[in-house]
Amino acid sequence: MPVAASAIYFLNLRGDVLINRLYRDDVGGNMVDAFRTHIMQTKELGICPVRQIGGCSFFYMRISNVYIVIVVSSNANVSCAFKFVVEAVALFKSYFGGAFDEDAIRNNFVLIYELLDEIMDFGYPQNLSPEILKLYITQEGVRSPFSSKPADKPVPNATLQVTGAVGWRREGLVYKKNEVFLDIIESVNLLMSSKGSVLRCDVTGKILMKCFLSGMPDLKLGLNDKIGLEKESEIKSRPTKSGKTIELDDVTFHQCVNLTRFNSEKTVSFVPPDGEFELMKYRITEGVNLPFRVLPTIKELGRTRMEVNVKVKSVFGAKMFALGVVVKVPVPKQTAKTSFQVTSGRAKYNPSIDCLVWKIRKFPGQTEPTLSAEVELISTITEKKSWTRPPIQMEFQVPMFTASGLRVRFLKVWERSGYNTVEWVRYITKAGSYEIRC
Repeated sequence: MPVAASAIYFLNLRGDVLINRLYRDDVGGNMVDAFRTHIMQTKELGICPVRQIGGCSFFYMRISNVYIVIVVSSNANVSCAFKFVVEAVALFKSYFGGAFDEDAIRNNFVLIYELLDEIMDFGYPQNLSPEILKLYITQEGVRSPFSSKPADKPVPNATLQVTGAVGWRREGLVYKKNEVFLDIIESVNLLMSSKGSVLRCDVTGKILMKCFLSGMPDLKLGLNDKIGLEKESEIKSRPTKSGKTIELDDVTFHQCVNLTRFNSEKTVSFVPPDGEFELMKYRITEGVNLPFRVLPTIKELGRTRMEVNVKVKSVFGAKMFALGVVVKVPVPKQTAKTSFQVTSGRAKYNPSIDCLVWKIRKFPGQTEPTLSAEVELISTITEKKSWTRPPIQMEFQVPMFTASGLRVRFLKVWERSGYNTVEWVRYITKAGSYEIRC
């Protein structure tokens, strides 16, 4: 069930009501007294943001020096209520120049009442997009003197955006050169044993887009995901072309994506916002292509010496390379002296993190650089516990490589005027939690 808020209150830290709006007549005007008595004047303030007193529920959140309290008399969606509060505060900040506090509320009573009437109707949330509301609520708020954000200019011709479902893009955009930039950025999370077997592995990815397109374009993105290719072959009544397919898990989309079309055709169709935005996020748990394999060998020679040998093999193609590779090999806290021998890059001992840090600025594919180190330890009488070996950690960035195997098959742009577009696609794989036991 949606929020169905009966009332909303804005209180300062003393509990004084700054402004309030009653949306239903199922609660009395003195409900704020119950909140003040049973929550604000007790030690429970801040422990749980949801409280039930009598037959009403109170959802509250503190923003700066203001408490925003939503009162509901029936069962309601709590997450939806807090989402409404967060977006409402962002809307107020866009009108007030980036500030939202007690002074900003006192200086903008009339504007806040007008906005509260627009963003909630009979207790149900409505449109909270600042870009759309500013098209027909053109009153400017009293801006904070500390805000350097310039006032947004109202854009005419708001009818289509208010009545239609394209609240994230305005009409009349014109660019001399129509371009689309698409970045697929993935993070690899790995836990590997010292013998090279994978204990845990997954990939989290996101597709970022930056659009500079005129008019109201309709974009269609095709990926090599298994379900999408099977649906496409079913519609076209012909088998799919050979090639690697992947299964996407936990997919979430930007609000611009046509979900009805995605559910029926399994294609990502959308009218993009202007500028940069996150189109979708996903996760991969099977068929992960690891960019690196690490084979460590650590020998403890008595209580005062250690030998460390680490081989790192790049599994990706020979024509590709990784940037900013950092390998952190843990050593005991009582390390006194170290000596290194590396076939590539540079290595040093960092006592602040108790690690041997091996850095390779540019790591070509299909290579196996090694690190050999001798570590001298300080012998202590009090140190009786055996050293528990933390895992080796890696940091890296591999351009034009995806650990999931995700690929863009096509990116089609259609617009009424039929202009030509230039599409740019880039792949980047980074290390998330990339750990190897030693």
